[in-house]
Order: sequence, then C-alpha cells, then structure tokens
Amino acid sequence: MSVLLDRLNEERLSHCKGGLYHKLQVIFAYNSCRIEGSRLSEEQTRFIYETNTVASGACESLRVDDIVETINHFRAFDIVLERALEQPSQELLFDLHAVLKQATSDSQRSWFVVGGYKLLPNEVGGIETTPPEEVATAVQALLAAYNANPHKDLEALLEFHVRFEQIHPFQDGNGRVGRLLLFKECLRCGVLPFVISDEMKYFYYRGLQQWSHVRGYLTDTCLAAQDEFRRWLAYFRIDV
Repeated sequence: MSVLLDRLNEERLSHCKGGLYHKLQVIFAYNSCRIEGSRLSEEQTRFIYETNTVASGACESLRVDDIVETINHFRAFDIVLERALEQPSQELLFDLHAVLKQATSDSQRSWFVVGGYKLLPNEVGGIETTPPEEVATAVQALLAAYNANPHKDLEALLEFHVRFEQIHPFQDGNGRVGRLLLFKECLRCGVLPFVISDEMKYFYYRGLQQWSHVRGYLTDTCLAAQDEFRRWLAYFRIDV
C-alpha cells in the first residue's frame, strides 16, 4: 500500500482539494462519528472540512461536541497518515485519543482522562469490558502479541481490532480510535483499507460481538467496505 500512502500524504501536504485524501477526511469523519451518535450529516461534515464553518438549517440545533469531535477526527486522520509506518504503541493510542477528545465536554470532567486510560468501568453494547486497573497490562499484552506476528493479513488486523474494542481502554472514543488504528494498520501491512459506513453499523457491531463464534460476520462486512474503497481507487485512478 506504499503507493496509496504516498498519494494520500502527497495530497495532504500539498493541500490538494477534491482528491482521495479530501474524500476520506469527509467520509471517514462523518461515518465514524455518526456510528458513535453524532447528528451531523455528511454534507455538514463536508462543509466543516472545506470551509471551517458550520451549515445549519433554520430550525436545527447542532451539538458542539459533534462539531468539535468531527474537527478533531480530521486531525487524528492526519496523524494516522504521518505515522502510518509505526508499529502500534501505547504512545500512539494516547496521542490519537488526546487529539480526538481535546476541547470536548468530556475533557472538562474530573473522571475523564484525555489521552489516558479509563478510570471508571464501562460497557459496550451491554457487554462488560476490561476493568480499569487491568487495562494497561491488557493493552501491553495485546500490542506485544500483535507486533510479534510477522504475517498480518485482514483476519489478523480484525482480531487485533476486536481485542482492542473488548478491552475498551478509554472512557469514550474507543470505536473511533480503534477504526483509525485499523485504517493505519491496513496501510502499514499491505491490506486494502476501508471505511465502515454508518449504514453498516448493525453488521459491524454484530461482527464485533460474534467474532469468537462466527468470524465471517465481521469479515464479510469489512470485505464489502473494501469493495467500496476499491471503487474510489478506480475513480481516482490509483493503482495499488
């Protein structure tokens, strides 16, 4: 995926408009934030990215956090491209989370750690996650096992993603950090990247929850997302 990474970084650094990097900034931020409850539309997300202003209907109220976290996602995606060839590390996880959650209402709460592990137990989809006091050890073990594997195909990347989400190391923002990290690892490991769309949310969550029983649920969802990404590559005439 070096050709793709080079192209994305070239467009990023040259501030190219209308290319694949531009498209991914909008599509990735919109869908990943929308999955987590953002009310911004894709058009509003695009308007924020392209004009640094907010478009709102006359009777529509917008949540400040939705806007802030969308802007933060743009910056986090840049970190993914800047550091795409790095092995996953605790430092990288903390940096992505810090950027994603900075200046949000969560960042003002005494029990919320920006750029650090959770202090309070949490659940995802009604499922218990790793207790706060065990998170650091669990993440280090996950990173060590993953980084020691020399052969990383799509299944290995999805296994890593699922385990990360099961640990749920942060108080909030785990899904977005996890999907950013997954995109980065696709670039690093030569796996075709993809963006999970909001329309795929049900199938994506089912895949995460059922991974230990039926791996095909998540795999098929991601393969479908890869097909869409492949279509974008064809449109922009990028041969990987």
